Amino acid sequence: MRINHFLVAAAAALATASAQAEPLKWGAQNDILTLDVHSQNHATTNSILQHAYEGLTRYTKDYKIEPALASSWKQMSDTHYRFNLRKNVKFHDGSPFTADDVVFSYGRIQQPQGTMQIYVTGVKEVKKIDDFTVDFILNGPVPVLLRNIVDFRIMSKSWSEKNNSQNVQDFKAKQETFASRNTNGTGPYMIKGWAPDRDIGMEAFKGWWGKLDGNATAVTYNPVKSDSTRVAALISGDVDLVTDLPVQDVERLRKESKLKVLDGHEVRTIFIGMDQHNKELKYSDVKGKNPFQDVRVRRALNMSIDREAIKRVTMRGLSIPAGIMVAPGVHGYSKQLDIVPKLNVDGAKKLLAEAGYPNGFEFTLDCPNNRYVNDERICQALVGMWAKAGIRAKLNSIPFTPFIQKILNLDSSAYLLGWGVATFDALYTLQSLVHTKQTGPDGNFNQGRISDLKLDNTIGAIKIATDTKARDALLKEALEKTRDEAYYLPLHHQLRPWAMKKGVTAVHSADDRHQSRFTRVGGGT
Repeated sequence: MRINHFLVAAAAALATASAQAEPLKWGAQNDILTLDVHSQNHATTNSILQHAYEGLTRYTKDYKIEPALASSWKQMSDTHYRFNLRKNVKFHDGSPFTADDVVFSYGRIQQPQGTMQIYVTGVKEVKKIDDFTVDFILNGPVPVLLRNIVDFRIMSKSWSEKNNSQNVQDFKAKQETFASRNTNGTGPYMIKGWAPDRDIGMEAFKGWWGKLDGNATAVTYNPVKSDSTRVAALISGDVDLVTDLPVQDVERLRKESKLKVLDGHEVRTIFIGMDQHNKELKYSDVKGKNPFQDVRVRRALNMSIDREAIKRVTMRGLSIPAGIMVAPGVHGYSKQLDIVPKLNVDGAKKLLAEAGYPNGFEFTLDCPNNRYVNDERICQALVGMWAKAGIRAKLNSIPFTPFIQKILNLDSSAYLLGWGVATFDALYTLQSLVHTKQTGPDGNFNQGRISDLKLDNTIGAIKIATDTKARDALLKEALEKTRDEAYYLPLHHQLRPWAMKKGVTAVHSADDRHQSRFTRVGGGT
């Protein structure tokens, strides 16, 4: 029998390619909120959408800036950047990427119904010079521009117009659009649609301009709320990777022979926010006034929290008790600033009495039950701690989607939230959470509506400061003022170990955004 050596070689090559290309099954607790890339500044949503949509810049594995849809750039002046766009880039529908898409996306991301405007903060105008050149005209210097625009992700102008998706979805009004359920980016993976609480399927885009650093050519993201179910799926092999381990299972998983645990911190701070705007506090037994407008009350709540107990009991050691609103790894953080309030129940009672609440008061604490590590248990612990000082918090624990819609609609007296720092710079936190709430990026997640003119001025100065030493001094001033006024009650900085099969190689992400393009499945340890 004659053997066709060409066919044998081709078959062998095909078998090798099939062995090298592997699907990745990824499990985590939290579902996404939408597929509209300009709608919600939510870490899990951004983590999934970065697979399909790209910015002009992107992060390397160690969070340095490198070119993405821009092949290069030049700073023409303090207020003028020129970006040369990458040529021969295609959207997933085959249409070409050009400057028109960048200009369109800039106009779209600024629409007030979205919460992503901070990523173009300080940008006055995006001008098309030619099909592959755009100029960013700034209101003033923006020292962190190249980090900001990592998450200014580009949509296709023609696809958006064709599908009546020129406008950003109004998420808080529960609007659905074509873009909130479908994607068309330029990124390494195509997302095959989405429905809440269902698996999200992604497959490698063969027309991608880049090259995968791993071999995960298909990815399935499986949101599993139940801790025990998520861990059981990993142990049984039904999933390859889990990126939000239940803290009570971490040590047990370290001993599983078929698994490995990848340790890492996260640049996320878990905190309590309070309504400091309304003259009468919602969902409270206090009538005619708002206790949270009094710094003595806020400090009383702060000093009633036993952060070490939360770390030891609730978080099983996997947290860093916090005194400020940014975590280690964020520019502006220092241990000298991160002074954790000492537990002092008697001192809290005294402050409450001085503020006119000798018998305490009642309010509702809104808490997600499927977003952060042990979020509901943290809130339950807080209710008990505050009760010792006479503060009666009624716990309202609900899934994250209705929770965040409630918060965005300013319908809360107090709430637990986590804030990750996508730019790795403290301005991101100060501008989003502390600055007086305005239309646009300033205060866009200041849901308690703190308003401090001096802090606003300091934050404004940070935005345009080009001298590193002077800018760092301003960051310190703003973080100290936020801490000392107890505008927020930081609980802890979140640690985030991941677990995976021994044959999986992944890069831990301090921003809590797993990137499948860096992941290899199979091939041993």
